[in-house]
Amino acid sequence: MANSAGARFDALLSLMARLRGENGCPWDREQTRPSLKPYLVEETYEVLQAIDEGNTDHLAEELGDLLFQIVFHCQVAEEAGEFSMADVLDRLTDKMTRRHPHVFGERAVSNAREALAQWERIKHGEGGRDGKPRSALDGVPGSLPALLRSQRLQVKAGRVGFDWSSWEDAWRKVREEITEMDEAIDGGDGARIRDELGDVLFSLVNVARLQEIDAEDCLRQAADKFTRRFKEVEADMMAGGRTVSEASAEDLDRAWETVKARESQGPFGTGR
Repeated sequence: MANSAGARFDALLSLMARLRGENGCPWDREQTRPSLKPYLVEETYEVLQAIDEGNTDHLAEELGDLLFQIVFHCQVAEEAGEFSMADVLDRLTDKMTRRHPHVFGERAVSNAREALAQWERIKHGEGGRDGKPRSALDGVPGSLPALLRSQRLQVKAGRVGFDWSSWEDAWRKVREEITEMDEAIDGGDGARIRDELGDVLFSLVNVARLQEIDAEDCLRQAADKFTRRFKEVEADMMAGGRTVSEASAEDLDRAWETVKARESQGPFGTGR
């Protein structure tokens, strides 16, 4: 069918081949895997931003941009004789079929937790790319942002039973790590302070995970809130005829508290 997703996907592949072809775009033709890496990361984060905004039109656009990066990498690989988009799709379809025997086979699961546990067992049994047994932590890229990587590592470990029994236990561990951080600060040992601070952050991620909160998303929202409030402080300062760099620390603290109070009142002064 001319209007099917398959036909449009084929058209996208043809478009990419033309961009990289002899009479294509000079910029596209120069790109390599390393040069494309920043765009793959950037487009992924733009998809996340569109999800946070709740704007479905924006999300559709950004998903298209992310898909284009995947198509770009497949075109580069095909030109080198390594693999094609068809190979990628075959591998993906085979893997998803193999890891969902409760859908495509005769194994039964009763809930999402059982389905996930079965996925992990099958994945572990497949072995790693080097032929060695898989670790329960395999599949978490070292290049992930540290907060996201920490949460994914904890999730993976938790799936095989290496986990806290409750978020309260995890929170007690945070307090323990903070105590060790205090001792490191009192001792003035820079290396130990760095190590203990890492433990505090890692422990906080555990609490977020066990509270079913995405730590990366949580911190991103906190950064957005800080940005919003700081810009309001700047605007208030400018309205008073000065900049933040000209204000004293006390003035900045008062301005920050004013912005927080104004924000808590909401647009109609309801206090919500």
